[in-house]
Amino acid sequence: MTETDETTAATVPEPPRPWWHWRRLTRGRLRPAVAAAVAGALLGGAGTAWHAQAGPFERESACWGALSEDDVADLFGGKRDIEASDVPITSDHIYSEGPSGVCRLKSPRGRRITAQVHELDTRFGGSRDKWADEYLSARMTPLGGGLLGMASDTRAWLAVPEGCVGRAPDRKGPLVADLETGWTTYDNAVDPGERARLTRAVVRLVNGYLAEQGCEGKVTDPADRLPAPARFKNEKPDAVCGIKGLHMPGGRKTDAYHRPLVTVGEGPVRTCDRDVLFGHPRLRLMTVEDPRLSALYAGLQYDGGPEVKALGGAQGNGFLRDDFGLFQARCPTGDVTFLIRAEGTRRAADIRTLLPRYVAAEADRVGCGPLRIELPDE
Repeated sequence: MTETDETTAATVPEPPRPWWHWRRLTRGRLRPAVAAAVAGALLGGAGTAWHAQAGPFERESACWGALSEDDVADLFGGKRDIEASDVPITSDHIYSEGPSGVCRLKSPRGRRITAQVHELDTRFGGSRDKWADEYLSARMTPLGGGLLGMASDTRAWLAVPEGCVGRAPDRKGPLVADLETGWTTYDNAVDPGERARLTRAVVRLVNGYLAEQGCEGKVTDPADRLPAPARFKNEKPDAVCGIKGLHMPGGRKTDAYHRPLVTVGEGPVRTCDRDVLFGHPRLRLMTVEDPRLSALYAGLQYDGGPEVKALGGAQGNGFLRDDFGLFQARCPTGDVTFLIRAEGTRRAADIRTLLPRYVAAEADRVGCGPLRIELPDE
């Protein structure tokens, strides 16, 4: 750039509070090497021109090109001075891992939102349990309409439809897009407005990925038809988590736990959470109804602990530990997973008492019964 060019560029007024940032150049539509070269060129001499909206892209967008300026502003209360940075969506063919990428949105006032596209981790020691704690919690509302996804006011996720990209192999988790906005306060009711905003955004992420893959059709936004969020509920001693006939050892009351929060809406999971701290419940009862999500526990059913067996010719496998009980049943619609998990081992008697009745009741509810299980000896 000549001295004259520099003088001319310096006189171009900068627009107030641009929502985008130079790191947008690393979005998924550019290969990493090309993105680095272009970003380096801009930083080396054309930064002023970029801020004057004379950059290489005619229209700004974030998160691999899936979110427009208006979409991002909607997530941040109308603010448009948001920085965006992407790690491109790529696959690790050496380790046979599916596509993954990360997008981070940051407000100068401190709020941050992280979006991911990734294949759910089903490996032992992987991120399965942490992801399930947060994204399958009872605060989440199923998106309905045949969509495999859920949303709350701090989390949202949606599986990429399999029609174009293909079905995940056996024991592989589905490919999902998810959003998180920070810690979840479980003592408060879910804000439906925030839930709707995250729902709209995660649908746009999935539709953007489908378009990038050359897929026809779009996912329809379900934000306006979601049911009311879950609320803490009272329960009777013989109806733990609202399930008739389910009770604690010796008919003991559930005073040891706070009131439960139970999923509202149809599938893909029904979760009952109690005493949640930093996303981790002290006691969780969960039925994973969708076989694609049951893949998260396909490997664990065989090596989680002493074996739980099905009776009467039913098919399935499971285990029982002092802190975890699980049974995965072979149902007409595919594998369905029933699990109870406690924080620590002091609730072993609770799990042993609850698991057989829970499996029987939930199997009947989802059309997989009658199902009876036999626990290992104490």
